[in-house]
Order: sequence, then C-alpha cells, then structure tokens
Amino acid sequence: MTQFILNNTEIKINLSPGITMLDFVRYHQHLTGTKIGCREGDCGACSVLVGTLIGDTVRYHSVTSCLMPIGNAHGKHIVTIEGINLEKLNLVQESFVNHGATQCGFCTPGFIVSLTGFCLDEAPPSYESAIDSLNGNICRCTGYKSIEKAAMSVNEKLQERNLADPIHYAVKNNIVPDYFLTIPDRIKKIEKNENVVSHNKKVAGGTDLYVQQHDTIVNETIDFLLDQHYLKGIHQQGDYCEMGGSTTVSEMAISPIFLNSFKNLKKYIKLISSTPIRNMATVAGNFTNASPIGDLTIIFLSLDAQLFLGDESGKREIPLRQFYKGYKQIDKNSNEIIEKIKFHLPVNSVLFNFEKVSKRTHLDIASVNSAITLQMDAGTIIAAGLSAGGVGPIPMYLSKSSAFLCNKIVSESLVNELIMIAQDEVSPISDARGTEIYKRMLLSQIIKAHFIELFPQLDSKKILNIL
Repeated sequence: MTQFILNNTEIKINLSPGITMLDFVRYHQHLTGTKIGCREGDCGACSVLVGTLIGDTVRYHSVTSCLMPIGNAHGKHIVTIEGINLEKLNLVQESFVNHGATQCGFCTPGFIVSLTGFCLDEAPPSYESAIDSLNGNICRCTGYKSIEKAAMSVNEKLQERNLADPIHYAVKNNIVPDYFLTIPDRIKKIEKNENVVSHNKKVAGGTDLYVQQHDTIVNETIDFLLDQHYLKGIHQQGDYCEMGGSTTVSEMAISPIFLNSFKNLKKYIKLISSTPIRNMATVAGNFTNASPIGDLTIIFLSLDAQLFLGDESGKREIPLRQFYKGYKQIDKNSNEIIEKIKFHLPVNSVLFNFEKVSKRTHLDIASVNSAITLQMDAGTIIAAGLSAGGVGPIPMYLSKSSAFLCNKIVSESLVNELIMIAQDEVSPISDARGTEIYKRMLLSQIIKAHFIELFPQLDSKKILNIL
C-alpha cells in the first residue's frame, strides 16, 4: 500500500509503485494541469512539489514528476498546479499575468509550481534564488524576460517575510491555500514504509533509470532506497566526511559541512543538472550509473572517496578509484547497495576545484569534466588527485598525472608538463559530444583553468598560451 497526500486528498493505492507520478496524476486522478513534455526531466512541464516532513515542519522542493515513481511519494505531500489554486489568482499566478509571462501556456504550470516552491523555502529569499528555482523549466515562447520580471515581483513581496514561517506566510499572503497548514499532522498519521532490501529492482532517485528503462521499470517489484534512513545523512569526523548513499545533490548543496569545506560549492552545484533533478538525484546513483562523464563521480574520484557496500551476505569497502572495470562495468553485484561514502574534506592546506565544459553551460551533460585535489605545503604539492570524464570509457582517475604532481613546486611550467602527461594517459573517442581532438583540447584547457583558479599568483597569460 502506497499512501501520500495529493494536494488536499489522502491517497491510498495498491497500484504498481513503479508508475510515475506524472502518469498517476494525469491518468488516475485526471489532474491534467501537469503536462507531458520530454519525459526525460529536461523541460519542467511536469513539475510538482514534494513536501517531506522534517520534525514538525513540511519542507517542499520541486521535482520532475515524469522521473518520480509513486513509491517515492509514500508519506509525503505531492502538490500539482491544481493544489495551489485559490478562489482567485494566487500571488505567483497574478505576477505571471501582470508581467505577460505566459504565451502558449504549456510550460506555465511548471513555472508556477517551481516558483511557488521558492516561496515555501525556508532559506532567505533573493532574486538569484528565485531565478535558480526555475532553472529546470523551459519556455519556447516568452524569451524568459517576462518570466524573470514575474519572479522579481514575487521575490520583492517575499522580502516582507523576515523571520516568519514560510508556510504560514504563504497562506496569509495568498500564495497557497490554507489546507497547507494541516499537512504536518496528516502526514504524521501515515505509517512509515521502511523496506527490507531484497533481490528486487533497486531505485533511489530514478533520474537515470526512468529515462533509460521507463517501459519496463513501471511494472517491476522495487526496493525504494531514496528515503531509507540508514542511507541518509552527512556527518563530519575530523577532516573526513561520511554521507549516506541516498544523499541527494541538493542535500549536499545546503549541507553546512560542504559549504564550509568547498568554497566554490554553489558554482560547482550549478554545473550539475537542474534544481528539480538535483532534488532527486543521489550520489550513489551517479556512481553506479557508471557514466564516463558523471559529474559527482569525477568530483569524488579526485577526493579519493571510499565506498561502503552491503548486502545480505555482508559488507565491504572499496576505493571509488577501483570501482570501474570497463565501460558501464562496476565492481558491484546486483544485490549490493552503496550504503556510505567517506572522503577527506578539502580543508586547511587542501585545495579543490571542479570544471566542466558542455554544449550548454548549465543543464547539460559534459563533453569533458575534471576535478583536482591538491594538498599543499608552502607552495609545494604534497599529494594530488586529478580526475577527468569524457576522455575514456570510464570516469578516469589520472594516476600518472596525479603521481607526477607530488613533491612539485607550483609554476607555469609545471602546468605545461602536467598537460603533456595527462594527454598520454587519456583515450577519448569522437562522438556526439565532440571529436577526439576537441576533447583533448578541452582537457588541456580545463587543467589550465584548475591552476588559474587555485593559484591566482601565477601568470595566467603564460598558462593560457601553453599549447
């Protein structure tokens, strides 16, 4: 039995839990305001809000319902465009009307829902975060400027909120209906659904599985991992961090541990998909996907992350750098789960940087990406980890390049030598993301970018002129 609250209605169903929320709200509940667009999490037309009970408060975030199985909705509040309607236009809807922020209207429900999620966020509101809340939504008509003006208007209204509770403020100011105030107590009455992990199909965020296997996975028996308590949490022990395998990218983005340890964290996070996808996508899912250009994989390869896997037969630990055996081949049996990831935080004398190049700056798969971690001592590199994606059949830890950097003094000439070694270590192929020559050039440019970012005292012109 799957139980959740859909708008203002309690749902108890015995449908296959692999059915997507998009298909459930449209075909089983006939709520057609949620639109079918790409079915790949790219366009945002199917966006809904997911409310999760944390303590006594429900916190909301946007997701693309085309990639969300209803099994991941158990014990939550799901809000479609119909669920935020009032007797008159609400604040967000009125802002869109006043600024002419809609034309054909197909994408409008997704924008309205996503911006409503921004209004319910407990973080201090800002124009930047208002725009960021919309980054998974695509409009072909407006040119976005009218939408940006509508978002600006909503943000200006939210500046009056101060320290007021976001939900109570939203109800009082005609952003959401007053039934939102009843949701915490109603969610508490739903029994938790802690799965006993078995030999069933395993789904965490589902952001890749539902793109690749939608037609088959909807009918499978599934173990849902996204909300398993033992797979969640981010904790610091000294200079090390441990986090559960089902930690999402968005949870990383707001973690005080990550914010304190990665000074450019917001910049890196913006390069990783869109907000709705980051709200669902998990760290372990990115690792097991085994894409040669997985962004999180590349980041944690440079950090020398350790994986803790487990199944009914026992537990084991393996370095992420030894996890990949060939294209889409990993050192994991079908029943094992990545329960925990442990890595050394880039603090004190440790420097870190992540770079990515793609056809679109944001919301796109990388052509080439790379991360570097350097432990420094008075200008000398004591230890190094350099990784790169898109330059081989697996996400690559560049062991020779990393070893070369050890005990070297940072200089412009060092960058040149490193590039030559890295080029000998990679084996890119020509594909839709670029030719072999192009990818080699990108890797060289990214390595330059690492050193320009981390060592501003170097002569950037000399580095950029390196062939």
